[in-house]
Amino acid sequence: MSPEETSALLLSMQVGVVAVLFSLPIAIAVAYVLVRWNFPGSFLLQGLVDLPLVLPPVVTGYLLLLLFSPAGAIGSFLVSIGIEVAFTWLGAAIAAAVVSFPLMVRAIRGAIQSVDQRYEMTARSLGAGRVRTFFTITLPLARYGIVAGCLLAFARSIGEFGATIMLAGDIPGQTRTIPLAIYSLGQRVDGMQQSWRLVVLSIVLALAALLVGELLERNRSRREQN
Repeated sequence: MSPEETSALLLSMQVGVVAVLFSLPIAIAVAYVLVRWNFPGSFLLQGLVDLPLVLPPVVTGYLLLLLFSPAGAIGSFLVSIGIEVAFTWLGAAIAAAVVSFPLMVRAIRGAIQSVDQRYEMTARSLGAGRVRTFFTITLPLARYGIVAGCLLAFARSIGEFGATIMLAGDIPGQTRTIPLAIYSLGQRVDGMQQSWRLVVLSIVLALAALLVGELLERNRSRREQN
């Protein structure tokens, strides 16, 4: 692989990992609220969570740029404390996290729904509080679904293009992830022949993440049947 391809691969892995770590606590909390709490307007929360699935990624990136640009509502504050998001790798990670967030929530939500509430009620009857019950009962029993959600979000993150190019731009060595590198190579003379390695690499990474996630889901299903 060329230095440019290696840089795109390493940056994509970095963006994917950071996006998953950033999203995971929020996704677990949102999934738990959607499954275990009944409140008016829960469908609105579900709609907001799923919105990045149906919005064009470029629109999502545009909205993120409005928020995280130096003049934006969040970006201006971050700049004041020395953190820049727009047109940095951190912006690419945030864009990937937002776009992959609905997939992570859906997987974790399904895992929490599969947890038998009798275990939780037993723990509560023995004096455990809601928080302790969540961390000692619900979270361990839902672990396979949570890991599967992380893998699915990671696969989506390393393939993100539209929102990334809007918020982070296409800067070689700084924000040029694998999809952006493939697009950049495609604009060059004979670039299509040069980009095949990155195309194959993207397919391999995505398939590996999906296959591991599927194996975890099957393992969870077998445990529930037993």
